[in-house]
Amino acid sequence: MHWIDRRWMGTAVLALGLLPRAAYAQADEIQVYDGGLAARGTFNLTLHNNYTLSGATDPAFKNAVISNHAWVGVAEWAYGVSDWFEAGLYLPLYSHDEAHGMALNGLKLRTLFAVPHADDRNFFYGVNFEFSYNADQWDPKNFTAEIRPIVGWHLSPIDIVINPIFDTAWDGVDKLEFVPSSRVAWNVSPGFAVALEEYADFGTVDGFAPRGDQSHQLFGVIDFKAFTVDVDFGVGFGLTDGSDGSTLKLILSRDLNQRIP
Repeated sequence: MHWIDRRWMGTAVLALGLLPRAAYAQADEIQVYDGGLAARGTFNLTLHNNYTLSGATDPAFKNAVISNHAWVGVAEWAYGVSDWFEAGLYLPLYSHDEAHGMALNGLKLRTLFAVPHADDRNFFYGVNFEFSYNADQWDPKNFTAEIRPIVGWHLSPIDIVINPIFDTAWDGVDKLEFVPSSRVAWNVSPGFAVALEEYADFGTVDGFAPRGDQSHQLFGVIDFKAFTVDVDFGVGFGLTDGSDGSTLKLILSRDLNQRIP
């Protein structure tokens, strides 16, 4: 096994032991990670924007952002450090909702490790770590984190990707929250794909929430390239009473400079 593989496995095991619990994470980023990295020496900017057409009208906790008719977004800045490591910064993280109007909600640091050239492999894998500082209306805990394993297969023309995510608010292993996402895509032609994506929140690992209280959303998604911008647009629908009813997502991504030789 390659030394990077052993490092990833050890890091993931250590993180799962140390990352205790996730809190009420809002949907600033609705995306399944596929192990793709910015090329070494390349800066990339990704703009995430989501609008909840129909969602919860009561706050998830005191003074929280209300999801119904909320617009939530974040600018994600990434840099390709090597062919297996990408560093990222989410800033600003913003929202507009009925209770707060326009608000700034904190920032996130990200470190993404993935097998080199994942796009060219039949089987690919990686792990992503995020560390967040949250404003009071965004999360009841100011400091939270995420570990996102990445496993997938390119079975031309079909892609299958699974992200078994765990969130934490640093309050015990038994309070880790299981919030997986997955994607099945059909690559219709080079640069154009249609996909189904599912995003879920089962609750904490010490006892999952009843099915009706869990969040499960299914998105229909199209991916395409418009000039130099990668576009991801999706429409999501809630599958349980604990889910938002319908949500739109739009992700725009572009490399900001050329690869360094």
